[in-house]
Amino acid sequence: MTRQASCDRRTFVTRIATGALAASAASRAAESSSLPTIKLGRHSVTRLVAGYNPVGGYSHSVPKLSALMKDWFTPARTLEYVRRCEAAGINTWQADPDPKIYGALRAAWEGGSKMQWICLTRPLDDAQWKEVLALHPIAVVHHGEQTDRAFRAGEEGKVRDFVKKVHDFGVPAGISSHSPQNIARVEDSGWENDFYMTCFHNIRRDPDAVRAGLGDTPLDELYLAGDPARMTAVVRRVSKPCLGFKILAAGRMCNNRASTEKAFEFAFANIKKTDGVIVGMFPILTDEISEDAALARKFA
Repeated sequence: MTRQASCDRRTFVTRIATGALAASAASRAAESSSLPTIKLGRHSVTRLVAGYNPVGGYSHSVPKLSALMKDWFTPARTLEYVRRCEAAGINTWQADPDPKIYGALRAAWEGGSKMQWICLTRPLDDAQWKEVLALHPIAVVHHGEQTDRAFRAGEEGKVRDFVKKVHDFGVPAGISSHSPQNIARVEDSGWENDFYMTCFHNIRRDPDAVRAGLGDTPLDELYLAGDPARMTAVVRRVSKPCLGFKILAAGRMCNNRASTEKAFEFAFANIKKTDGVIVGMFPILTDEISEDAALARKFA
């Protein structure tokens, strides 16, 4: 998630250089109260889950912002991200299998952290599975881009095989998708997955269908205003827990505090009480971690 904030050039440069964004007294007071939780299998998960994209350098915007995110999130700042999320009351981090993630988790746990990890991944080889499982994820989720690509190719069986493999390891399995139709098809077919990750914006539409509908080709990802309502209608219908992501349209709904608050309010008002949201945070200009935790407390 990216934000726009008003600050002069000197303040901006200083914040980038130091990476120090201390929470305000009000934010720290808010952090003393716990966040609401849901159940994923036997695990209690806060209804606000920390996301990964800024840490991995995936801005879903422009290449320079992606590069800034990836460079800013050094191993030390990634560890601090985990610690700050936990201090704000967030107990779960959804992240890809990534050496920077592995290092931050191990260092946090060695320091007494109880942060839980949900692994979002593409199919892995045996060595990669061993590395992931050694870090005891509370769940493993089939990556949404891979899910949607498989469904378009008529190869959804590969996604179901992934779920079965995760269960063979004794770990809860999730399926991520950007498409409400794909979530509905899995649910109606009675697959064995334990939960879903549901994107509020279908940025992985069939390119041919987009071209036919627009009469042109978008330069990049396509964000439509009606997508959140379309996905949450399916979220409310399915019986299994869902973790909504891109509730802020990769920062496009963060032009000011009011727009960010409106997006959080919509998300929690339109998902089930057994659902949560995943939000990636980039605390370079403001203390987004405390800000988002406060919004989750307000609306969850």
